[in-house]
Amino acid sequence: MPRVRTGPSTRKRRKKWLKYAKGYWGGKHRLYKTARLQVMKAWLSSYRERKRKKRVFRRLWILRLNAALRPYGISYSKFIHGLKLADISLNRKALSEMAINHPEEFEKIVELVKEKLS
Repeated sequence: MPRVRTGPSTRKRRKKWLKYAKGYWGGKHRLYKTARLQVMKAWLSSYRERKRKKRVFRRLWILRLNAALRPYGISYSKFIHGLKLADISLNRKALSEMAINHPEEFEKIVELVKEKLS
């Protein structure tokens, strides 16, 4: 039985990892072992941060809503409760954008919520 030469497949596998590490600094894009470790770490970080981004943006929308509601004399939590009572199903992102870009429509929603709360 002839000997199997693994050179081409090994080189292909290693070049694949080095291609993923393109643009990394120093040996992280030149050396196979460090490139592979760095790429795996980067993939782990990007996976984690894709999940975290959703939480961060939700916090931002809540913060903006709370700031937009304070001049009307209502807190964020009471506003959300009033939205549920008024059967208005707008998400926090839409409400935040409305408060920034369309304050007159946002004010109408706030007045409607205040009526339902009282």
